[in-house]
Amino acid sequence: MKFPKIAILGGGQLGRMMIQEGMNYNLEFAVLDPDPQAPCSKIVDEFVVGSLKDFDTVYQFGKGREMLTIEIEHINIEALEKLEAEGVKIIPSPKILRTIQNKRWQKEFYQQHKIPTCPFVVCTNKADLTSKLDFLPAFQKLEKDGYDGKGVQYLKDENDLSLAFDAPSILEQSVEIEKEISIIIARNQQEKLPYILLWKWNLIQCSI
Repeated sequence: MKFPKIAILGGGQLGRMMIQEGMNYNLEFAVLDPDPQAPCSKIVDEFVVGSLKDFDTVYQFGKGREMLTIEIEHINIEALEKLEAEGVKIIPSPKILRTIQNKRWQKEFYQQHKIPTCPFVVCTNKADLTSKLDFLPAFQKLEKDGYDGKGVQYLKDENDLSLAFDAPSILEQSVEIEKEISIIIARNQQEKLPYILLWKWNLIQCSI
């Protein structure tokens, strides 16, 4: 049985690594990225240059595909919702991606599901920070469009307020870190993701 071509939104380094691994299984890929020289551009049969945030561009790229995934979360969710309604299999689902795109929603999701996370407060703009000086030192993180350190500013005290972002954000309290652990989780269509996540989390708790 021939596996369907996998469409990817984003052609950066993570996408390139995924494609290189997929080549070992004779998988085919199509990529959409705004940069004509993106890392994936030279290693796929189908490479389309276009905006990841434009509804029509994302929709037309995904229309008629069997399977679509992402390499970066900053994409047009509305287009993915329409594609999903038309039968395109999208992994992760647009519903999950909406939460992933917004750092405040991420933190609130952790609280709702009792997942340990750093203390945080919500800020509507730069002026709002003046009422939260007792929360410093902290890291200000833009609610949307931040990645790889972009959209993140360390604020030690009120003298650093000139560096702050004037946009919706969260203040995440600075904490001591003993170690950082990264998790990669894979599942098939039959297994329940909450169970897998819970099992993995318990494993990490025990190992620390």
